[in-house]
Amino acid sequence: MRITIIGMDVTLEAPTQQERIGILRKIRAYVALTKPRVIELLLVTTVPVMVLAANGIPNLWLVLATLVGGILSASSANAFNCYIDRDIDRVMDRTQKRPLVTGELSDREALSFAWISGVGSVVWLGLLTNWLAAALSLFAILFYVFVYTLLLKRRAPQNIIWGGIAGCMPVLIGWAAVTGDLSWSAFILFAVVFLWTPPHYWPLSMKYRADYQSVGVPMLAVVRGRAAVGLQVILYAWATVVCSLLLVPVAGMGVLYTLVALLSGAWFIIESHRLYNTAIRHGEVKAMRVFHSSISYLTLVFLAVGIDPLLPF
Repeated sequence: MRITIIGMDVTLEAPTQQERIGILRKIRAYVALTKPRVIELLLVTTVPVMVLAANGIPNLWLVLATLVGGILSASSANAFNCYIDRDIDRVMDRTQKRPLVTGELSDREALSFAWISGVGSVVWLGLLTNWLAAALSLFAILFYVFVYTLLLKRRAPQNIIWGGIAGCMPVLIGWAAVTGDLSWSAFILFAVVFLWTPPHYWPLSMKYRADYQSVGVPMLAVVRGRAAVGLQVILYAWATVVCSLLLVPVAGMGVLYTLVALLSGAWFIIESHRLYNTAIRHGEVKAMRVFHSSISYLTLVFLAVGIDPLLPF
């Protein structure tokens, strides 16, 4: 099979006949199709939001139902993404182990899994939580597939900014599952994840700049360079921390959340400045250091969101 990427002919050796593989290997392939590391991060934001929405420990069966629905929703979106991007995944080095590249799953298997997971998530959430949560799940899948993957990813350097909206939806889904509606607190936490997404993923695009450039994906690091990315990371890191502090007066957060948001936010900002300073001095940029610190930052903030309502102060 031959495709053209940015004026360049690339021959892809797509498997025409799947080799027979064991059931365990097939299961692992389906798990890999869901991008489990992404799902883990999304779940980190869901449970604490449910605790805040309930102002205490929510119904544990409701939490379990919401998590299962969220996993199905994210699995569907990620499977559709892998199916749509299978052409460039076969070219990029960082995606060589994805199951549609290795041939462990066929295109039909991936697409069937994506549809079943997506429909299952909407029906599951609708029946076991409420239809607002189900509608938000459907919106997240459709936005990730049609707006990010099909429209923005290969066309706009702002792809991560707007595509990140889908990754913010677990916050709203968790809140809606508990309360049946949405509030300013939910939208503030949505905005925290939205603003956090670019300074989280842009350092990753710096590390894999050559990969993205080889397939014509216009990540910011490809079209603007390291210094520009570093500056944008700083601006979004500051915006994320400021937004996180808005939750204190709006939701009446206590001492624990305030301290965690301030201290972890300061650490996140410092790491962002280090990235920029190294970039403008043409030094060795440790992009993955900011990538990993951003994960730690978001985890700490949302852990504080979940613990703070349980404290007497």
